Amino acid sequence: MEFFTDRLRQELTTDEGCRYETYLCSENKLTGGIGHLILGTDEEYDKPIGSSISKERVTEWFEKDIQMTLDDCKKVYEDWDNMHEEVKLICANMMFQLGRPRYSGFKKKIQAVKDKQWLEAANQMQDSRWYNQTKNRADRLITRMKNIATIATLDMINDV
Repeated sequence: MEFFTDRLRQELTTDEGCRYETYLCSENKLTGGIGHLILGTDEEYDKPIGSSISKERVTEWFEKDIQMTLDDCKKVYEDWDNMHEEVKLICANMMFQLGRPRYSGFKKKIQAVKDKQWLEAANQMQDSRWYNQTKNRADRLITRMKNIATIATLDMINDV
């Protein structure tokens, strides 16, 4: 589990970037650290854009955000703990970016993952507004999902 969480941290840091100041994300929402949506409950909420954020605060946010992401993944996927690690990384990456309400809108993708239909999951990821909004990140995640489909097919061929 620790190895998985470390990989997820590295992936998200790369995809989200890390900023030690508040800024407006692509959806014009106050953000800071590693893709942390700053809420009214955060002390930084009323500070001006560009306000400095300490390394400790960024780490605190990220740890909480990762835990929330994993908890949300377990709510969507009952069999989360037994899923293929690469599939979990892809799903958690999307969950972190979108949040559970928006991620839950990917009903066909979620069902395809539950059914282990990796190519269909990749197709559903591509057939979305999310894909058009964050094309580079989406392309990377879709390619990884397609690779799982290829490996699964090869495994089936080798089993014959």
